[in-house]
Amino acid sequence: MDPQSFELTVVDVVEETADARSISFAVPAGEEQTFAYRPGQFLTVAVPSDLTGVAARCYSLSSSPHDGGPLTVTVKRTAQGYASNWLCDRLTPGDTLRVLPPSGIFTPASLDADLLLFAGGSGVTPIMSILRTALAHGTGRIDVLYANRDERSVIFAEELSRLAAEHPSRLQVVHWLESVQGLPTPAQIEAFAADRLGHDAFVCGPAPFMKMVTGALKELGFPRERRHQEKFVSLGGNPFGEIALATAPAEDAPVADAGPVVTEPVSLSVELDGEKHVFDDWAPGTTMLDHLESKGVKAPFSCREGECSACAVRLLAGEVRMLHDDVLDDEDRADGIRLACQSVSVGEDVEATYS
Repeated sequence: MDPQSFELTVVDVVEETADARSISFAVPAGEEQTFAYRPGQFLTVAVPSDLTGVAARCYSLSSSPHDGGPLTVTVKRTAQGYASNWLCDRLTPGDTLRVLPPSGIFTPASLDADLLLFAGGSGVTPIMSILRTALAHGTGRIDVLYANRDERSVIFAEELSRLAAEHPSRLQVVHWLESVQGLPTPAQIEAFAADRLGHDAFVCGPAPFMKMVTGALKELGFPRERRHQEKFVSLGGNPFGEIALATAPAEDAPVADAGPVVTEPVSLSVELDGEKHVFDDWAPGTTMLDHLESKGVKAPFSCREGECSACAVRLLAGEVRMLHDDVLDDEDRADGIRLACQSVSVGEDVEATYS
C-alpha cells in the first residue's frame, strides 16, 4: 500500500437528495494533522473495481474544518458513473474506504474577505465548506448563487435556508432553478455580480456553467487573482499504487515541447503553508514534486499525472516545462500556474508558491 494513503472508517451516510449522499469518515488516531484541511479542498478516494482494481476519484469536502464535525464528502450520482453510483449504493457506516489526504487550492486566502460564491448542481459541495467556515470564523459578506435543474435537486436546501436566517446581515442565497427560470445567461450573471466587484469569487459546477460564469466575471473586470474555479477530471491512473520517484518521463509520455537540454542543477525556492524552502540542487529531469518530496517537504498532490490541480503552484520567478497537463487553461498558464508533479527544470532558478 502507498504510505500516503489511509483506510478510513465510514461513520455516517446521509441522503441529501434522491441522487446525492454525504459520507462522513473517522480520522485514525494520530493522523489528525495529516487530515487537517482548508475549506474547499477535496479527498481522492479509491473505489474498488473488478475491472481495474481501483477507480480513483476526487470528491470535495462539504464539511468545515473548524466545527469539530467529521470529515465529510458529498457525492452526487452521475449517469453511467461507476464510482459515484458505487459510493451512493454500497457504503454504509462501518465500511472502510482508502483515501489520500486532503488536497486542492480552491480555498479562500482570508475568511474575512467578502465572498461571491457560484455553484451549479453538485458544485455546491466545496462552496458549502467555504460558506460554513467563513460564516463561523470570518467577518465578510457572502453572496451565493446556486443553480439547479429543479427544486428536488437542491443539495443542502434546508441548511442553506437556516444559515441565511441565522446570518441575515452577512449571507444572501439566491436559488436559480432551470425548471422555472431557464438556464442563466452571462448578462444575468453580470447583473448579479455587478455590485460585488470587491468580492473574491469562487465558481464550481458543470464545465459549461463554470465557463459562462467566469466569462461574465472577466467582462466585469474581476482580476484573475480574485477569480477561482474548481476543476476535476476522472483520473486515468492509480495514485494508490506503489509510486516510484522517476527522474525522467517515459518515452511515450505526452510532452508538448521537448524544451532545452538541461545538464546542471538549479535553485528552487518554494513557499508552502507560510514556510519557505530553498534548495540549490534541483536536478534536470526530476519533477518539482519529486524533488520537494526527496527533501522531506510534504508538498500536496493527488494524481501525479497532470490530471488534477492538487499540486498546482504559482511561479514568482523563473520558468519550468510541464511534461503533461490536462487541467490548466491558457489563462492559468499565463498567470504563472504550473503543476508541480509535471514541472521539470529548463535551466533557470525558480521561485514558486503554493498559496
